[in-house]
Amino acid sequence: MIPIAISSIVAIYIFIERWLTVNRADKSPDSFMENIKGLVLKGDINGAKIICSQFDNPVARMIEKGLSRIGSPLKTIEASVENVAKIELFRLEKNLSVLATISGVAPMMGFLGTVMGMVQAFISIAQEEGTISPKLLSNGIYEAMITTVAGLIVGIIAYLGYNYLVTRVSKLVHKMEYSSIEFIDLLQEPR
Repeated sequence: MIPIAISSIVAIYIFIERWLTVNRADKSPDSFMENIKGLVLKGDINGAKIICSQFDNPVARMIEKGLSRIGSPLKTIEASVENVAKIELFRLEKNLSVLATISGVAPMMGFLGTVMGMVQAFISIAQEEGTISPKLLSNGIYEAMITTVAGLIVGIIAYLGYNYLVTRVSKLVHKMEYSSIEFIDLLQEPR
């Protein structure tokens, strides 16, 4: 039960920490790209950089990197934006694999506890001489099944949390891709 309890604490910590991170990363007003577009079209690159620096999210950091490369060939700007996107994606997905692992391992630890409990129950039965009381057998099985239930609960919650976070990160990645395409298209517009 101790490893299952530790797994549940780790899973809850990772879920809350990642949830807060994804929420922070998803905060940018709908007018963000419109403001950037207007300033770039006016030639106010520094103003656009200032707007980007006011937001602490992946899209703003990608656009800011692209703005800092203006004057370079378009392929260089695209590569810079993509590199920042890869770094941001790595930050967003940090520890999600641990959450996925917990969702698979917790039920297995529960089943292991059940098997160990059943072995203990059978050892108790083997050591008992004469008639075996149903209470002796039921206590062993009861203790064994508790670990299965605990492991399944932790595993299911971790699995749901993992899938929720993966979906949120996926939506954020789509938003990042859309914004980077919009930014590159902006740079290709005739002035």
